[in-house]
Amino acid sequence: MKLPHQHGEGEDNALLQEQLDRVDYFQTVAEVFKQLDDTTRIRIFWLLCHCEECVLNISTMMKMSSPAVSHHLRPLKNSGLIVSRREGKEVYYRAADTEQGRLLHQMIERVMEITCPEM
Repeated sequence: MKLPHQHGEGEDNALLQEQLDRVDYFQTVAEVFKQLDDTTRIRIFWLLCHCEECVLNISTMMKMSSPAVSHHLRPLKNSGLIVSRREGKEVYYRAADTEQGRLLHQMIERVMEITCPEM
């Protein structure tokens, strides 16, 4: 592909274009980042990266109602960032042990280190 303005060799343009054309890859990234558009959801995800908890305990720790917490758990679970297990009537949630989940957790903690130096 010939670009309107040539700023050097441009040998990598074909590789860049090939990646840019993979819109579905970028859609996947956008879906993960959508989880970051809500402070409460980030806090719940961060909590579940450090422990496994039931909705009632998450509600208490977050100072929220159980229905409100459930509302935030649903998209996190649908995106594959958290998983659940049932034990009797109780459902326990934790962060999924996936590369995506680990990366998001690291990113949250790194941003907090940078922007909140008193940590």
